[in-house]
Amino acid sequence: MFKNWQNTLATATAGTSKADAKTMSPTLRGDIYTALDQVKPWLIGATPRHAGDGVSYQPILVIIHRHFPDLKLGLESIGNVEAEVAVVVAGITNMVLEMSKWDGMAGGMTMRTWVDALSDAHGQINHHAGPGGAPASKRKEQVGRGITRGINQLTDVSLMTREFAARIQIISLLKSVNTKIHGAGTEEARQGEALWSSKFI
Repeated sequence: MFKNWQNTLATATAGTSKADAKTMSPTLRGDIYTALDQVKPWLIGATPRHAGDGVSYQPILVIIHRHFPDLKLGLESIGNVEAEVAVVVAGITNMVLEMSKWDGMAGGMTMRTWVDALSDAHGQINHHAGPGGAPASKRKEQVGRGITRGINQLTDVSLMTREFAARIQIISLLKSVNTKIHGAGTEEARQGEALWSSKFI
């Protein structure tokens, strides 16, 4: 499992680097919101298309690839709920950070929408049994780990705006993901607090 995650982390991190563009892609904003619309039900798992089915992550990844074409999910991680979620979450987060580089205020507002969507989707898993009748609690744990791994370990912070106020807002929002998903005072929340607080520097 550790080896699988090492491969996934290496592949996803490599996929976040790209040549600097001179202007924001004209499709970036629309692609972000299209991806948000698709990813929420995919995370919840209330439909036949769900994280971990090894197939339905692909349309979301196609959108991400328009802006980060090298982002990949390692073959050994396909069908793994946590791994699929981590890569997709990281890809969309990087798209939002890329937006913030060109428009800090819009990037901050979009990041709030994205963080709220992640928290809401994770919360709704309680109301839906996992695929094949698996306990919702198990799926919720897997999706939660995937979300925080995607945010904390795979996100490319170098894409973030240098505007001070917008940067503070975005970092605070990303920091809050760990608390929203795992609860205040948990080890995950403390680690996320320390990690994202260091990004202010």
